[in-house]
Amino acid sequence: MRVPLSWLGEYVDLEPGTTPEEVHAALVSVGLEEEEIHSFEISGPVVVGEVLDFVEEPQSNGKTIRWCQVRVAPEGEKAADGGDAVHGIVCGARNFFPGDKVVVTLPGSVLPGPFPIAARKTYGHVSDGMIASARELGLGDEHDGILRLSTLGLDPEVGADAIALLGLDDTAVEVNVTPDRGYAFSIRGIAREYSHATGAAFRDPADAAGILPAGAHAHGFSVAIDDRAPIRGRSGATVFVTRVVRDVDGSRPTPAWMIARLKLAGIRSISLVVDITNYVMLELGQPIHGYDLDKLHGGIVVRRAHQGETLVTLDDQTRTLDAEDLVITDDSGPIGLAGVMGGASTEIGAETSNVLIEAANFDPVSIARTARRHKLPSEASKRFERGVDPRVAVAAAGRVVQLLEQLAGGHADALGSVLDAAEAPEAIRLPRTYIASLIGVEFTDDEVRGALAEIGGAVSESDGDLLVVPPTWRPDLRDKSDLAEEVARIVGYDRIPSELPVAPPGRGLTREQKLRRAVAQTLADNGATEILAFPFVSEKANDLFGSPEAGGVPAVKLANALDATAPYLRTALLPGLVDAAKRNLARGLVDLSIYELGTVFRPSGDGLGSETLPLGAALPSDDVLAGLNAGIPAQPRHLAGLVLGHPVQKQPGQEAIAAGVADALTMVAQTAAALGIEVDPVQSTHQAMHPGRTAQLIARGADGVEVPVGYAGELLPALAEELDLPRVVAVFELDLDALIAVAPADVVAGTISGFPAATQDLSLVVRQEVPAGDVKRAVQEGAGALLEHIRLVDDYRGHGLPAGHKSLTFALRFRADDRTLTAAEASEAKLAGAARAEELFGAHIRD
Repeated sequence: MRVPLSWLGEYVDLEPGTTPEEVHAALVSVGLEEEEIHSFEISGPVVVGEVLDFVEEPQSNGKTIRWCQVRVAPEGEKAADGGDAVHGIVCGARNFFPGDKVVVTLPGSVLPGPFPIAARKTYGHVSDGMIASARELGLGDEHDGILRLSTLGLDPEVGADAIALLGLDDTAVEVNVTPDRGYAFSIRGIAREYSHATGAAFRDPADAAGILPAGAHAHGFSVAIDDRAPIRGRSGATVFVTRVVRDVDGSRPTPAWMIARLKLAGIRSISLVVDITNYVMLELGQPIHGYDLDKLHGGIVVRRAHQGETLVTLDDQTRTLDAEDLVITDDSGPIGLAGVMGGASTEIGAETSNVLIEAANFDPVSIARTARRHKLPSEASKRFERGVDPRVAVAAAGRVVQLLEQLAGGHADALGSVLDAAEAPEAIRLPRTYIASLIGVEFTDDEVRGALAEIGGAVSESDGDLLVVPPTWRPDLRDKSDLAEEVARIVGYDRIPSELPVAPPGRGLTREQKLRRAVAQTLADNGATEILAFPFVSEKANDLFGSPEAGGVPAVKLANALDATAPYLRTALLPGLVDAAKRNLARGLVDLSIYELGTVFRPSGDGLGSETLPLGAALPSDDVLAGLNAGIPAQPRHLAGLVLGHPVQKQPGQEAIAAGVADALTMVAQTAAALGIEVDPVQSTHQAMHPGRTAQLIARGADGVEVPVGYAGELLPALAEELDLPRVVAVFELDLDALIAVAPADVVAGTISGFPAATQDLSLVVRQEVPAGDVKRAVQEGAGALLEHIRLVDDYRGHGLPAGHKSLTFALRFRADDRTLTAAEASEAKLAGAARAEELFGAHIRD
């Protein structure tokens, strides 16, 4: 929220000379977040000039310039820059005439940019200054011609200070408004907060004389709320105020002071009527919408949209409506998305003379969902989402009427309506000892009462406790904890002592935590980078990358997704890794080794969630908690990785090595080693992976039980191309909880023998369909404890072998802990391994 100081000073006393930094400091002291300071960044001399005459001079480049004589000071006086009263100025614009009053930036002035102005020779003349456009002054985007002050309704004296005249000497402070403090999205709210911080007198703009009475007597315009499908049992609209102003002259200019304030507040000037509605929204925090009354057909009905109904909004986009959208309709159909954006059919234009003003209060959840569903955030929806004071609507409509009468020549009509079904805030019981027990600071009874009254609460007593009715502009005050926080905030956070709490004694990390950290650290130590991806994905991503064994179980769909294209909770981690890889590739990072350790969401297929939550002072029972937990989907922790590009890059003496399935299997082996278990790959299939380069991953626990824990492989080349990834992308995903469940209680490092190793090779001939991993395990089993390490070094298929067979060569390393092995002992162990492979798979030693 940007707050021009001149505007703020109308409703709270600012001491003379108060700086923006001091205003920021005051607002920070009551819990608002400081952002930037905004100004027009313009310095003088910038004065009002009068065009006396000009000569049009065609140029060789086809452009025609005007050599102008401009009076910049009263006759007989020196100009503000010390020069003559009449300056010669070259100007390329052609929208002005002799006698026009204009803004002249004299030599020595600086315009936003910064753009310093000096006398300079151009087009054969010395131009002694510049006649400025609205954009050059920072007032708007208009740059087709210079700014004629008559278009703003101004006729000032020649030589007057144009900076002060146009409000360009104002400054705005910007604060970040948190979601629970929607009332601060207005000058009214910020002025009240500044008053809390400094004690300065606050004048509520909603109580200004002549506004409330005018709005209270409007009647006769038909308005109905027909919300037959409320969200959370709440009606989409509780307040709907309309007023009519006739004979509005929409061609009148917006006053310079209003344009300047809107600009500093971050709002572009559009037209007088629209500017007035925006001005009142910023002033009071109540979004306002104006309709061309002559374009309406009958009265207004607020209802939910019919599924598939369409509406052309003010941005000329045709939007297909959802049955949950709240719409404003007349007899012709929808004419606006309630609280978000109006419709084009009733738009106010230059020809509009009769205006219907709407000031309503809509359900925050309904407006938030509609704005996100249609990707249509607006200043109005931003306020409704956070909660708008339901009691300010009448005053806001009256304020618009007042300004339309004053600035647009309109006349207030008795036609209008006031529909008010807003519920009064409920009283909150505040035990006298509660604040001290929560905040840790003793506050006097007068301090508590004073703070609660200062924020607008009505305080009374009941059975020794305080009963506090929150003000209507503070929907965030819902329980005694909120009131305690307000007392601490208003009395001053400096009353709370700075004391570091003493950490309670504990037992350190759990076994599972230690093992998860060990896995993450191991992968990072081996060169991989950990990422954290969003858990929200599309249905297609879940279908592609989810485990084949989980087929048929629907994913959890969010009721209010942040992104309509990704409304599901992930059932696998790989979609997030793929998105991260695409993002990094787009930024030129073509060699990646990344992993993520996180939760996935696996519903059981039964109903999720709970219809009601147990609210109240009493703790929920074990049965209630069990019921709530039953409505939460299972959330096992997974580990996934992705490798692409060249894990080993080209360097002197080393060719680049491209990524492949072996890199994914290496990361799996590193994970298994960190947990002290073995994970073996078994040829398999996965819907997202290359059929010949996919393995199911099998973990073997201490008891020898085999547990499927995931998949590794290379993405289908066609899928990789569709995802804008390289042709070869190696991936894996593991159920980390399942791995930890079969891991030993403690990972103990093996003994290191001081005796030398004996190495031998073993080549076995087996049928081609026998997996090499199965043969390897058979050799390990048969060779016994003396076999320290086995590695597949060759897979030969060709001349010299029987048809349909292959030769697998293993490098074996034998070692004993208590002696130096003889060659005979190593050979005996090798032959025992070969015998076991022969027994299981018919393997024989290659000749």
